Amino acid sequence: MTSSEAPAIGLTHGGSEDTGHPHRGPESKSIVVPYGFWLFVLSDMVLFSALFASYATLVHATDGGPTTNELFDRTLVAIETIALLVSSFVCGLAMITAKRGNMVWTQIWLLITGLLGAVFLGIELYEFAHMISDGAGPQRSAFLSAFFTLVGCHGAHVTCGLLWIGTMMAQIWAKGFQPHIMRRLLCLSVFWHALDIIWVAIFTIVYLIGTLP
Repeated sequence: MTSSEAPAIGLTHGGSEDTGHPHRGPESKSIVVPYGFWLFVLSDMVLFSALFASYATLVHATDGGPTTNELFDRTLVAIETIALLVSSFVCGLAMITAKRGNMVWTQIWLLITGLLGAVFLGIELYEFAHMISDGAGPQRSAFLSAFFTLVGCHGAHVTCGLLWIGTMMAQIWAKGFQPHIMRRLLCLSVFWHALDIIWVAIFTIVYLIGTLP
């Protein structure tokens, strides 16, 4: 077999209806975009894994400052956790109605998703402000530095998600359910569900296991 006859692995997709030969060229956006976004999500998981490792290493490095049992209000954390988990469920409803082409309910579910995310973020900011006012800011100890970095990084992702939700609502309203809009909505859904998974890990490791007597 000559070099010109060698198969081009990974560079072809589909087949020509006339010749039956594979068509040489890049894959379609419907394949490339989700694949690339999954790589982004996986890289984000690696980032949070490093932050979790740092927190686990420094959790007892309080330097005489407040510990987890003295800082965290489980009731408040439970409320924000419920808000984020319910928002993930509602985001799934938005995807279902979008696939059915229902404009009104897609907008309603996305709005509710954003509002629940805003409730979560508001409680988190209140917790941060309360801790800092009590002298438990990130500069107080290595433990608090690790805590604010881990939880704050997740909060920054939620903030980006809220901006993304608002953008998608505007695009859907203006352009409808075009294929590229649906791809973006799918990526948003994956991103939002990933934030839920990360928060469940934070809730378990930081707020539950970390406050056991």
